[in-house]
Amino acid sequence: MKDLFSTLAAQLDRGAVLCTIAASRGSTPRGAGARMLVTAAGRAAGTVGGGEVERRAEALALSMLAEKRSCFETYRLSAGEIADIGMICGGDVEIFFQYFDPADRDAREAAARILDLLDRPGPSWLVTAAEGAGWRMGTYDRQNGLRGLDLPPETLEGLLAGRGRLERQGARTLFAQPLVRPGTVYLFGAGHVSQALAGILAMAEFRVAVYDQRPGAVDREYFPDAAARVSGPFREALARLDPITAEDYLVIMTPGHQGDYQVLSQALRTPARYIGCIGSRKKAAATRERLLAEGFTAQEIDRVRSPIGLPIGGETPAEVAVSVAAQLIACRSGRLDALPIIPQQQEAHL
Repeated sequence: MKDLFSTLAAQLDRGAVLCTIAASRGSTPRGAGARMLVTAAGRAAGTVGGGEVERRAEALALSMLAEKRSCFETYRLSAGEIADIGMICGGDVEIFFQYFDPADRDAREAAARILDLLDRPGPSWLVTAAEGAGWRMGTYDRQNGLRGLDLPPETLEGLLAGRGRLERQGARTLFAQPLVRPGTVYLFGAGHVSQALAGILAMAEFRVAVYDQRPGAVDREYFPDAAARVSGPFREALARLDPITAEDYLVIMTPGHQGDYQVLSQALRTPARYIGCIGSRKKAAATRERLLAEGFTAQEIDRVRSPIGLPIGGETPAEVAVSVAAQLIACRSGRLDALPIIPQQQEAHL
């Protein structure tokens, strides 16, 4: 997401077209909110699902760029059309082709607000009003409210419900999609698994923060996609971070058992949505006994996922990172409790 809008900001002097799935119905490769940026050189970032639909969308975006205008286009994937264009999904997608004029000051301000919000922890939304060939884009977050657009509160409330809403009011079309989803993934420990995991999570549109007590371990060169990089003793980790909320995810993979325990004993005192700690079953059992002795209840300790990740049989840092990312995605989607617990050892790669 940040890569797409950073590319957009860099291309504003030349013009670009942002292709956004404003609505989808049925089974489609991507849902509402999926975006693709097209410049004069073709697709520059993002995707609206790939395949023939994306090829057609890219061709239309290039036409809109040449004509300097915006439009909506619906791709209806009936059974016959699916076979014709080589898709395996059935449904409709409505894409808004949004031309960014280099002379449009409001567009530049909107792009700047978007990039700022992408670095902030709270949830935010893009709200777009399109009428004819013109459009205005607003942003909404809890701290600043709606900026760039003026809408009645009841209209805005309806648009912000769910993952993406579209509403037509005569000649005007309004739609909104989340820009930043609630919650931050905090990675405690900046080793090889964390480095791989941070990049995967950024691609999956998680906000990531990394914490380590080793000098230089959290440098930007190791974590270019992290929104925050903090260094300090593990025993003080949560005191040095923003207050953990019920929307946050805590992933503990420090270089040693003591560091893991120090962070874990703090994590259990938070309302975090997810707490995971890397390690073997033997380590998890020993940690459990130590936490019980410290006064934590069995119910409190049962919140911890350890070993961490889904059982995909991975061993390398990248494979372990994929399994952890998959578990976090399952947690975000509300499907985590239906999935199995990982059986393998996790003592290396930290």
